[in-house]
This record gives sequence, structure tokens and C-alpha cells, in this order.
Amino acid sequence: MIKMKRSIRLVTACMLLVVLAGCGQGDAVKDASQYISEIKDINIPDDVKIIGFGEATHGNKEFQTLKKDMFEAMIKNENVHVFVLEGDFGGAQQINQFVLNGVNTAEEVIKTLDYGIYQTEQMVEFVQWMHEYNLTVSEQEKIYFYGNDMQRYDYSKKGLLDYYANVHGENAKKYTDQLEHVSNKTMRELSNTQLLEVDKTIDEIIKDLQSNKGLYEKKSSKDAYSFAVQYARIMKQRTQLFLNDDNYMNLRDEYLAENLQWIVEYEATQGHDKVLMSAHNGHIEKTSATMAGYQSMGHYLNEQYKDQYFAIGTDFVKNTFQAQNAGSGERKEYTIEHHNALVDAFSEVDDNIFYVDFENANQSEELANILSKKQRMGNIGDDFRPWYKLTQMLYTINMTPVEAYDGLIVVQEATSTKIID
Repeated sequence: MIKMKRSIRLVTACMLLVVLAGCGQGDAVKDASQYISEIKDINIPDDVKIIGFGEATHGNKEFQTLKKDMFEAMIKNENVHVFVLEGDFGGAQQINQFVLNGVNTAEEVIKTLDYGIYQTEQMVEFVQWMHEYNLTVSEQEKIYFYGNDMQRYDYSKKGLLDYYANVHGENAKKYTDQLEHVSNKTMRELSNTQLLEVDKTIDEIIKDLQSNKGLYEKKSSKDAYSFAVQYARIMKQRTQLFLNDDNYMNLRDEYLAENLQWIVEYEATQGHDKVLMSAHNGHIEKTSATMAGYQSMGHYLNEQYKDQYFAIGTDFVKNTFQAQNAGSGERKEYTIEHHNALVDAFSEVDDNIFYVDFENANQSEELANILSKKQRMGNIGDDFRPWYKLTQMLYTINMTPVEAYDGLIVVQEATSTKIID
């Protein structure tokens, strides 16, 4: 009897997964091709400050190559000079030094992000292209690389302590000693008591920076001071994530939005009024549709900037990608085929990669109807298990396209990246 009950439960579970998988293909929309454009021709409304570019998965060549293609289009069409990645703020400043001044090599600096998904040929080529672009333009036309994430310590700590070495040698030594045990390698071994002490030290640093702003700016510069404060804030955010592990995802997206706002405001003082921000679809989209239940960065940005935030998502049909099994730590390639009403509406388009501007697509009554209905859209993180393929619920987000995004880039067939050793 027990075996029979287990068999019934197993059959029921399998049937449920088949129903949830929802792999049926939708209908193509006649003349859908008139509502698409090439990436190089993407145009953004004039009053936009932040252009969000999402990727449906971190492990595809096409989505990583699109970073360069999107940025190149935004430079030419929208006069954008600032690229922001969902990556470590301090590490990204090492990349920025290569982009601006050729410090180290592209292969070396991408490793400062300390995240495997970015250690690819596509990212090396993108960063190298940014550096070579800067060699051909005037100082006013140079482009810049930022990260707005806070999940690492090392390079923000280095930037902060290097700043103190220039403005207050005694404090530099004191804070170096107090933060000696804080690093990317040791951060997950810190006890709660140690984390509270780190948090207290960082509060002391921020207070010292704020109290001595005028003096420190005279000894350095306003720009150097601003970065020092931001390095300290990044370290406090990292510490707070550890201290509030039960609220990690919500806090992280709130911090992602705060850090992006800092970048936008700082770069505005440099004469740059638009930035391109690249992150996972789940961070970019405006509606916090993920089942995890946290408020997305895009939701925060939409609340604050309203029409000045323009979100472009991505989706796919056939996809071979690489991802890490967070349980084993092993990276593997997976292949899935994904359908929803929106991507299938363009199934007769010959181009592998194309852009759909939702304002333009809404001119079609049929497309407008599809855009306004909830459907499952691609959303694969860096953690994937073989059994996730059983149901779309585990690699998509159920969302209303026109509410979540302002446009969509479709990749009909995507291929896997390779991690550089």
C-alpha cells in the first residue's frame, strides 16, 4: 500500500510538471517583421536617464556579445558614455582603469569581478574594445565602466585604504589593522560578532569621511573623496547582507538601485546624462514578478525615475547555455527550448537576433493583445540543475511584457559561453 501511494504521488507530480511545463508553441503574427529592428538601430526616448538591458541567462555568448552591441548603439544613437554592469563596484574600477589608461590587461581585469560568469572571451573582447575605442576619441568622448554590485570586499577595501594613505596616514594604518581579516576569501568565515565589529568600523570610517570632507577634498579631490565614501558604503552593504541573510535578495536589489543612482548622479556632474545598465532580466524588469518575492532593482528604478527609466529585456527560443550547480559547484552545459506567445509571434522572422520596441509593436492589435497578457519569459540564473528542465516555472518569470519592459531583444538560438581558466 505504501509503495502504491508513493507511485500515485510520483505519477501525479509528473503529470503536474508536464502541465506546468507549457511547451506548446504559439502562433506567428502575420507581418510581424515590420515591428522589429536591428540592435544598431535602437532608439531611446530623449528624456531617459537609465537604459536597463537585461539578459535572460548569464551563460550565453549572444547575451554577452549584446553588451558590446548595445553599448555601441547607445554611444552612436544616444550619446551614452557610461556602461554599468551587475558586477562588483570595486573590481569594476580596476576594469575602468584598463579601459581608460591601459592598466594591466583585459584578461586580468575581468577577474577582479571575482565571478565566473564574466570570465569569458566575450567579456575580454568587450573590455578590450572599450579600451581601444578610448584610444581613438577625445577626452570628452571617452567611455567608462562601472559595477553596481556589493557582494565582494577586496577592491572596495583597497580603494578606501589607498585613499586614506593619501589623506590621513595614521587612519590608514588604523583601518588597515581593523579590516585586516576582511577579504573575499575570508568573508564567509566571519562570525556574526566579527561582522558586527566590521559594521561598526565602517560606520566610524563613514563618519570620519563626512566630518573631514573639506580637509580630505583639499588633500585629494572632490572626485576622489566621492569614490572613497562610496567604497565605504559598498563595504557596509556587503556586511549588512551577511547580517540580514533572511532578507538578502530584497536588500541586494535595493542596494543595486542605490548604487546605480550614485553612479547616475556622479556621472551627471561629469556631463553624462545617460547610462546603460546591464543585469539579469530579474533585476531589470519593473514589476518584481519573480517567485522569490523580492522587489527588483527595476521596480525601484521605475518608482524613482518613472519614464526616465527604459527597460529592455531579452528572451530566447532554443538555448544551449552553461551554468553552475550551486550544490556541487560543477559547471555544465544545458539545452532547453522555450516558447511563449510573444517570441512565437515572431517565429517567421529570419533574423536570429532582433529588437522589438513595444510602443511600435502596440500599433498591431494582435501584438498589443499579446504584450498585455501574462506569459512565461526566460530567466535563467547562474545556478541550474538538470531537473529544472522539467518545468518552465524554474527557468522563466511569469510576467506581463508591456508592464515589465519597454522593449525586448529576441535571440532565437543561443549558444554557450566558455569559462576562461
